[in-house]
Amino acid sequence: MNTLSGRVKIKICGMTSLEDTLLAVKEGADAVGFIFYKKSPRAVSVKTVKSIVAALPPFVEAVGVFVNETSDRINRIADSCNLSAVQLHGNESPAFCKKIRRRVIKAVRVKGKESFDGLSSFKVSAILLDAYSEEQQGGTGETFDWRLIRGGKQYGTVILAGGLDPKNVAHAIQKVKPYAVDVCSGVERTPGKKDPARLKAFIKAVRSGQS
Repeated sequence: MNTLSGRVKIKICGMTSLEDTLLAVKEGADAVGFIFYKKSPRAVSVKTVKSIVAALPPFVEAVGVFVNETSDRINRIADSCNLSAVQLHGNESPAFCKKIRRRVIKAVRVKGKESFDGLSSFKVSAILLDAYSEEQQGGTGETFDWRLIRGGKQYGTVILAGGLDPKNVAHAIQKVKPYAVDVCSGVERTPGKKDPARLKAFIKAVRSGQS
């Protein structure tokens, strides 16, 4: 991912079925995310992701989400599933990120200004800013203080996540002006199952937030 100006990109994460994935793409998603973290209620198998990615049309990014996994396993899954990029959502170090043979999105769970300490050490394609939670690594449905991102944008391409939904995403875009937005629970019926109406409303809201 780059920092070229233009419309805000949209990633719909936590995909578990071909039906939901193709709906997201049809409605205008630029990227879809697959969670390979076994503790997540949205965890999906390599076999399932391979079949979904094989059915994606051209120019749609397939992103694999990993949490404190070994670099060998990440690279093996990325190759097997033909992933476009890898999102690291755990405590991975800058040195670890360099071992990944894909573009890397490093997720940071924002608790306060101190959350941005050390970000300059990460030489990655993008930084994803998510809400901090003691219990979960992501998909909490909670937002964080977007004013804090003023310090984070200096570290490169910013993807905004954390509690986004059809009602607040347009405001979030106007406030933060991110490269992309990432949504998961905000467009779901239940964990891993998307709500078509909310999905459509979210993408429509993103586009309206740029006008």
